[in-house]
Amino acid sequence: MEEQQRARRPGGRAARVGAAVHQAVTELIAERGYGTFSVADIAARAGVADSSIYRRWGNLETLLADVTLTYLNERSPMPDTGTLAGDLRTYAAAVAREITGPEGLALLRLVVTLSNSGQQGLQAGEELRAERTRQLQSMLDRARERGETAPDALGVLDHVLAPMYIRVLFGLGPLTPEYVDGLVDRLL
Repeated sequence: MEEQQRARRPGGRAARVGAAVHQAVTELIAERGYGTFSVADIAARAGVADSSIYRRWGNLETLLADVTLTYLNERSPMPDTGTLAGDLRTYAAAVAREITGPEGLALLRLVVTLSNSGQQGLQAGEELRAERTRQLQSMLDRARERGETAPDALGVLDHVLAPMYIRVLFGLGPLTPEYVDGLVDRLL
């Protein structure tokens, strides 16, 4: 009975392994970039067996997509300020902080690379985009339920996120609060 309770307990060994693997991936991406490390490198850094990684994630691309989505969700959760303008400004500011942070550029490049790394990478990238779109859609649906006019999720991507991603990827200038707020203002 005690073993069953231990197995169901959140934050146990599985959570520790997951956190260690995520941290190892984030560090390796920041240090080396994508495509320069293997599952064996991740396992060694995380202090786990390769088989633990394969059993839980199946392949490197799925692991990388999971790490990226977890990173994005932790650093830019969907806000609920009570207005669409407030939600979008808060969300855009969080994304700007996230992609200009220490691991942000590396993880942004990883998302781009995943989309071009064969069928498994393409699928992992698509799952990542689908989850982010679902999250954005929930914010936009809340706004519509309040009676506000809201763009679609692709509109947020095209007019708010894409310009920020392009600036960061190509080093085209800082993402100042004024710039980020201006993107939201133009969208609305």
